Amino acid sequence: MRSATARAPAKINLALHVGPRGADGFHEVATTYQAVSLDEVVTAEDADDLSVVVGGTDADLVPTDGANLAVRAAVALAEHVGRRPGVRLVITKQVPVAGGLAGGSADAAAALVACDALWETALGRVALLEIAATLGSDVPFALTGGTALGIGRGDQLTATLVRGQSHWVLAIAERGLGTAGVYARLDRLRAGHEVPEPRVDLPVTAALAAGNQDALGRALVNDLEPAALALRPELRKTLSAGRDAGALGGLVSGSGPTCAFLARDAEHALDLAVALSATGVCRTVKRVRGPVPGAQLLPG
Repeated sequence: MRSATARAPAKINLALHVGPRGADGFHEVATTYQAVSLDEVVTAEDADDLSVVVGGTDADLVPTDGANLAVRAAVALAEHVGRRPGVRLVITKQVPVAGGLAGGSADAAAALVACDALWETALGRVALLEIAATLGSDVPFALTGGTALGIGRGDQLTATLVRGQSHWVLAIAERGLGTAGVYARLDRLRAGHEVPEPRVDLPVTAALAAGNQDALGRALVNDLEPAALALRPELRKTLSAGRDAGALGGLVSGSGPTCAFLARDAEHALDLAVALSATGVCRTVKRVRGPVPGAQLLPG
């Protein structure tokens, strides 16, 4: 049986500024993404029909129908090249579902790369990025990886200068948070207040360019964090525990509920992970580094 396997990374939003709700119901954002070493792996196997099998972290929470982003990616690619979407997708998850880390978007990006190779469509990255943008705001970044500024809905990307690597400890919550619900709560919290247009976060980009981890820790910001905390007040304990354990900085990643804590280096990340695990404020902790590349084929 012919097959192709690709991996794609999770992301952390180092800065996320959210503009007012538009007439179309969406919000313009200005964000700084960083891809981190927590991967989703998708194998595309030759088949007569389209099907999906999911294993790994939170596999029981992942849909296996047309709501699955990897399925939508395969269908979109097949339509683009004018063929039937005959493929069996095998998804192996490490990223928690509804965790603010774009695991579903990583699945979609990996599926695009794997199906592109399996079907020998020979599409370049530009064409794959165009398809990715139709699938979701975070899918183009999962395809490109690294560290990038995202504007519009987060899908208009510009690579960011980064010196060195960052080491993170992720505190994974017991259950996920729906993105739509977090944005809806943000709108309620902002009701009656003037909301500025989102802006690129210069302190974060300057800290990344200088490789200054202390400055980066101080600059981390997320406009969605108050809404996530309103929906899950217990996340305040998680953030406090990470900071008390010596993190250079911490924030809710994206729409949450995962909390990301910046460490000084790999050894500090290990110490931070051990200390955070002992507090019992989260389901599990994971140590990751960034930036890492976007979706890519695996050998074999």
